Parts: sequence; C-alpha cells; structure tokens
Amino acid sequence: MIQKFPRLFLILSAVLFVLNLIQSHFTELIYDEAYYWYYAQNLDWGYFDHPPMVAFLIWIGSWFFNGELGVRFMSCVLSVVTYFVLWLLIDNPKKKDYVIHFFLLVFSFTLMNAYGFLTLPDTPLLFFTALFLLLYKRYLQNPSLWVTVLLGLVMAALMYSKYHAVLVILFVFVSNIKLITQKKAWLALVLALVCYLPHFFWLCQHDFISIQFHIYERPNQPYSFEGFTLGYFLNLIVIIGLLFYWVYASLFRFKVKDQFSKAMVYLIYGVLIFFFISSFNRRVQAQWAIVISIPLIVIAFNHLLENAKSRKLMYRVGLVSLVLLLYARAWLIYQPLFPPVIYETHGNKKWVAELKSKAGNLPIIFENSYRRAPKYEFYTGIPAISLNNYMYRKNQYSIDNSEERVRGKKVVYVTKYRKGGDLRYMHLDSTVFNGFIKDDFQSYRNLKCIVEQTNNGSENILKVYNPYDFAIALDALKYSVAYSNKHKQVQELLPLKVTAKKQYQQFLEPKDTAFFNFRLPLPKMENPGYFRIGISEHGLPPGLNGKPISLAP
Repeated sequence: MIQKFPRLFLILSAVLFVLNLIQSHFTELIYDEAYYWYYAQNLDWGYFDHPPMVAFLIWIGSWFFNGELGVRFMSCVLSVVTYFVLWLLIDNPKKKDYVIHFFLLVFSFTLMNAYGFLTLPDTPLLFFTALFLLLYKRYLQNPSLWVTVLLGLVMAALMYSKYHAVLVILFVFVSNIKLITQKKAWLALVLALVCYLPHFFWLCQHDFISIQFHIYERPNQPYSFEGFTLGYFLNLIVIIGLLFYWVYASLFRFKVKDQFSKAMVYLIYGVLIFFFISSFNRRVQAQWAIVISIPLIVIAFNHLLENAKSRKLMYRVGLVSLVLLLYARAWLIYQPLFPPVIYETHGNKKWVAELKSKAGNLPIIFENSYRRAPKYEFYTGIPAISLNNYMYRKNQYSIDNSEERVRGKKVVYVTKYRKGGDLRYMHLDSTVFNGFIKDDFQSYRNLKCIVEQTNNGSENILKVYNPYDFAIALDALKYSVAYSNKHKQVQELLPLKVTAKKQYQQFLEPKDTAFFNFRLPLPKMENPGYFRIGISEHGLPPGLNGKPISLAP
C-alpha cells in the first residue's frame, strides 16, 4: 500500500503532521473543544449536542499526551490519514507529478486546514466521509464481503461522528437507487444499524433530547436574508478559502463519467440544496456543509491535472493561501500578530489564573455558560459546572450529574449579569464577571415540570417530578412562567401562583410527583408564542424545568 504514495507525498505528510502537533500543543483550546473534553471525562454512547465519536477521540488522545495536545492528538492523526485517503480517491496517473499541487489544494481549504488540529465533531466526519467514499468506490468495482463489512462499519462511524452524516449516506444512495436490490448493500446497512443501536438506545433513554434540540430548539431567530441565506452563500466561500472560484468552477465543468463520479456530484449538490433550503428557517453554520470538501477536492484536483492554465493559477493562489493560513495559525497562538481581533484561543489561561487566584480551590458555578465551565476545569483541574436558567438553553450540564459535584459544597457562583459580589475578574475582551461565594450550595435543576392543559382553557394542571434520590421541601420552591416570542426568545418573566392538590404535602419524595393547579398570568407582551414553567430554588433564577409550550390558537 505504501508504494502507492510518492516519496515526496510521504515527506510532506510527515511535515504536515509535525506542524499540526506543534500547533496543537501551543494553541489554547477553543470553547467547543473544552466542552467536548468535558464529554470525554465520562464516556457514554451519546451526549446532549452530538454523538460520542469526538469524546472517544479525545479520550484516546489523552492516553498519549496531557493538555491541549492530548485533546487534539487524534485530530492530527486523522487529518493526515485523510490526505492519504483523498490521494487514493484520485485515479489519474499524472497525479504523481503534482504532489505539491495536491497539498497546496487541500491545505488551502480553510476549514479542513483548521480541523487538521482542532478537535470538533467535523474532524472525524471529514475522515470517515473520505473513507466511506473510498470504500463505496471499491464496492462499485468489486462488492466483496470484506469491502461490504467495512462499508457498514464506516457508515456507523460516520453517524457516530455527527448527525449530518446521514446526508452523506442518503445522497450517495440516491445517486444509485439500484443499491436497494443488492443483498450486500443491505448487509452493509444492517451492520451499520446494528453498530448504531447503542446510540439509539441512549437517545431513547434521554427522550431523544439531541434530536429535539437540533430540530426544534436551535431555530430561535427571526429570518434574515443577510444573516441566513446570504450568510449561507458566504459560508460556502469560507469553507474553500482563496481558491473558492477555481474549485467551484471545476465543479461546474465536471462531467459525470461513471457511478462513482455521479455519487460525488449528488453528494455535493444534495448537501448544497439541503442547507440552502434550511437557510430559510435557521442560520446555517459554515461547518455544516463541510462534507462537500471531500468530493470537491477530488474533482478540483482531477481538473487541474488536465488543465495547465488552471494548474498554474491554482499553484500561485495556493502559495498565497499557504502563507496567509500559516500566519493565521501563528496568530491563533500569539494574538499580537493581529491585535484588532481576539479569538477563543487567546487569553484563556490569563482569566482562568485570575479567577483561581481569587476563588482558590473552591468549585466554580458559571451561570449560563457551558463554554467557560469546561475551560476553567480543563486549565485548573477544579470542578466547574454550568447552571442554566430561563434565559439560556439546555446543554450537557443539564442532563448529567454535574449538580452532584457541587451539592452541599462551598462554591463561587460566577455571573456577568449581576453587579457587586465577593470577587470579580475580567476577560481579554473586557467583559467583567462577578463571583458570589455560597455556602452549602443546593440546586434542583433536574426537577421536571409537565403541563396538562384542561378542556376549559383557563386552569391547568402542573406535575412536578422529582428525579433525585432525596426529598425536596416544597416550600423551598418558587414557580415562574417565561413568555417567549414565536422564535422562543424569552421576553417576559412573571411569578406563577400554583395551588397544591394535596394541601398537607410538605415534601416531594424521591421519584415522586406533586400535582398543582395554576392559571397563566396575563403577559404584558403582545402575542406571546410560547410559555415555559421554571422553578427557582434558594434565590437562584428560574430554571429550564418545563418544555416550551405553544400558545398558538
């Protein structure tokens, strides 16, 4: 196998691997990486936002290295291996003469470059997309049993990487409907589904919370052509970088020659159309369409091999892109290289050290910040959690046992929404945070509020379920209703008066349910779209105890 790769290819791959290792070590974590590191501290078959592959990769890397490099080591490995798979996807014998062009092309893809060392769900998604296409190509040539089995395993790995992977599998299938008549194609699919069962069971156990979040809770902004649809087209440029015109021109000139090239075209246009339609409902993030990078690279490189003029242009622009991206990588490490902009990799150790110097070894509770909590814990080793309330959204801290890590302890409650406090610190962007020391901290964020609307339309039934292993005093709980607009943005919070059905009940026992009657208070806002019941305990802001309930007639 190694003989298929020119010596120059192996040398440049080694250089790239070392570059990514160095970058990984000296670049501070971005917020999402810290969040996924938190995932990896407790391996599971699923997490609030994503399937478990990203956590598994971090867990593996942490066996080899500590710190940032441990978080990113497997990304460095997978990114370089992706280059090898891409090379195998290209059949043109001329490719051995243009190794440098190949590396310039792939390196110029902005997000692929970033995912060469950053550990995000898109990193394994890119690798397994490339591997899936390679195996599918082999399947078309010779559907042997081992290729079929590997194809099934890789489809499962794709879905364990990110839910968007279903688009890769779907559009490749749509390009070749005859697969439905092939027994080995069914074998691959069944094997993939069997391998995916553990995650499916996890979803069932957690009320499909990941799916609900991505489909129902994520679209929470009014439509804006500039921010949504136009922003989507700008993202398609960002994905590619400086070579975007040349790469997309290669796609428009590409002619389908066989079943595999048809699959690549269907995959690209299928993803582009899918997210174009999605842009009328939600803001499409740049990385959501990242999978098109794999077939685009194959198509673009084949085009340059046959077109001397394009090859020369790509080479020159690729060199400019190389210089700019290397400078950008250096800036990620050293912010003064581009002072006007502060990114997530800048100043983290500074604010963490400042907060720790004032809080000592006390656990930290960050109000509404699943981003800062794991970053603080990563750099200090001190327990930190995000406590979410009605002004935020649920995340991994809402469904795990993070509350128990601080229950009954002396903690520092950190927020940027309150003035005063026992301590304060500042981020690099000048945002000031205040900390309040709390003894014997108690919170009940996992209490569940279930609303049953009665036929008369005025009085409703509220069921409060206690999932904890201890009883909770009912007089310690206060109820609120948060009114939101049709985009689920909270506009108004009002106290909610509830009447217990059992007047004598003083405690809500473990795994038990209390029943109340209530009438919704009249909101001041016009035409509220949703309401949500929250519970406040021990002076904390109301939580996200109930689901958003539509007020539409």
